[in-house]
Amino acid sequence: MTSMTRSPSGFSAWRMIAEELRREIVEGQLAVGAKLPSESELAERFGVHRNTVRQAVAALAAEHLVVARRGSGTFVAEHALVVHRIGVRTRLSNSVGARGTSGRLLEWALEAQPPLTVSQTLRLDGRPALRMESVQAVDGLPISRATHWFDPQLAPDLHVHYAALGSITLALREVGMADYVRVSTSIGARVATVAETADLDLPAGTVVLVARAVDALAAGTPLQVGMTRFRADRVELDIEHPPVSAEDVP
Repeated sequence: MTSMTRSPSGFSAWRMIAEELRREIVEGQLAVGAKLPSESELAERFGVHRNTVRQAVAALAAEHLVVARRGSGTFVAEHALVVHRIGVRTRLSNSVGARGTSGRLLEWALEAQPPLTVSQTLRLDGRPALRMESVQAVDGLPISRATHWFDPQLAPDLHVHYAALGSITLALREVGMADYVRVSTSIGARVATVAETADLDLPAGTVVLVARAVDALAAGTPLQVGMTRFRADRVELDIEHPPVSAEDVP
């Protein structure tokens, strides 16, 4: 039996229990349709009061990972982990296939003084940058929150097209850019901010995957600097490597 009170980072016991059960569900240790152990059994396993277990299970229910059936117990619900492939042409719509994906513009602004890295990467030479904040959903459930930076001279009124279409790719086509490629991606993880927990419908203290990326037009002109925060419980990032020839193998 594992006894839980509070972790050194200050996470309360129910959050730690929810994280462990969430991991077991996502990794398949608790299969879809499987019945969760009873509150008493989970309380004994984690060394906590049943009320603490109840909070943890309620958090999983809010994420649509489990469902309670009156008189029968709580079961692992149908859930689909989005495997998002990051390659030369990274498009979330390609990763989700036939499943519905939609983007929502939260806000936009022309920033007179964008971060130095943004200004240098986009070669703005002192000009303002277009900043857009968005939330992306799959099957109606939010999976990511993104910050996009563009050169407004290169992509005029992009925010207007994105607000109407809910897709960066489609919005870029509207301004004459039919193709773009991924130049670089770095991935990390951290605890979600207050704003991210609200926009992504997350319990406080949840971990998000953070992907920082640079996109460019096929000719090499820098196009976008972006930072996307993915729900770690719903998204798996798959890094696509270029083909390796026999000569490349040591």
